[in-house]
Amino acid sequence: MASPVLSNIYLDRLDQFVEQHLIPEYTRGERRRESAAYTRIKARIESARYREEWEELRRLRRERRTIPSGDPTDPGYRRLRYVRYADDFLLGFAGPKQEAEEIRDRIREFLRDELALELSASKTLITHAVSQAARFLGYEIRTQMANDRLTRGQRAANSHLALFVPRDVIRKRCALYMRKGKPAGRGWLTRDEDYSIVAKYGAEYRGMVQYYLLAQDVFRLKRLEWVMIVSMLKTLASKHRSSVAAMARKHKAVADTPEGPRRCFEAKVLRSGRKPLVARLGGIPLKRRRTAVLIDRRPVLATRKNELVRQLLAEKCELCDARSGLHVHHVRKLADLDKPGRPEKPEWAKLMARRQRKTLVVCRTCHQNIHAGRITASARKMPLESGMR
Repeated sequence: MASPVLSNIYLDRLDQFVEQHLIPEYTRGERRRESAAYTRIKARIESARYREEWEELRRLRRERRTIPSGDPTDPGYRRLRYVRYADDFLLGFAGPKQEAEEIRDRIREFLRDELALELSASKTLITHAVSQAARFLGYEIRTQMANDRLTRGQRAANSHLALFVPRDVIRKRCALYMRKGKPAGRGWLTRDEDYSIVAKYGAEYRGMVQYYLLAQDVFRLKRLEWVMIVSMLKTLASKHRSSVAAMARKHKAVADTPEGPRRCFEAKVLRSGRKPLVARLGGIPLKRRRTAVLIDRRPVLATRKNELVRQLLAEKCELCDARSGLHVHHVRKLADLDKPGRPEKPEWAKLMARRQRKTLVVCRTCHQNIHAGRITASARKMPLESGMR
């Protein structure tokens, strides 16, 4: 994509302004001074230890864990951090809100005067990292506060930034596979092979999980996994005129992972003399990985124009299921499927439009009928599945 590249070129001056001017001005001090309340309770702890008042000592230690060790209002301590991706950037600032507003105003003035750009009022927000979450690149960023989480006797989680999966992202993604509040099948996929259906669901799920594996609460994607599995099984059940339970028994499998075996659902295509093609949905441990990377660089989404299993194994006509004399029917562009003056769109055109695909694998007879403007008997009987997109 050209947009991130062009943004990097044009916004390089913003990077230099922040790094050479704002960060040096708003970063000072080695560490915060100790808060007065923390100093007083430390003295009381030493006194209780000296007098061997062990119950009081334990109580004071619990109380000390509820008090910040550093003074949050220390005027001699400031920190400013900056990160940008394309035209989306985030600044982390340790200091008073008044100075945070000064930084925002200076950036707004620089963008307006030097780069002829305007900050988006709806997206330029000042949030408190402890009580609110900042959005950046699809993640929520918050400061962790857990006084009872100790490592070697010290509060290890407090003031550490962490990434989280936004709840609304999960809800919106689940809604793509639901209807009337329940998981629903995708009727427009029922003419695809089992392998292709599972592969498309699996690619969409893997892409989502791989992106959010850096999050502390990636386990919340378990809800999305369940919704997608039920939607896929309903799609397969509709295709085979069977039940969800029967499809689950047919496709259930176990995947070996570094975290142990995980339940998943698979579809295989056997090939003579070669390894079988295996499509899988699930089987990914929903556990945070500090160094997670995207493995599926170009996932095969269900809205893509190509149909995976047809490209790999073009075995039968997509209109009448004939298995000999196969051709590929092409249209120049999808807009040609809606030519003016045509009384009714033929079934082959409806199928291509529904799949958003400019090619169709057909037998010789169906291919001739398409070009002659005839509708075959098999095409008249072909059901038009309606479903979610």
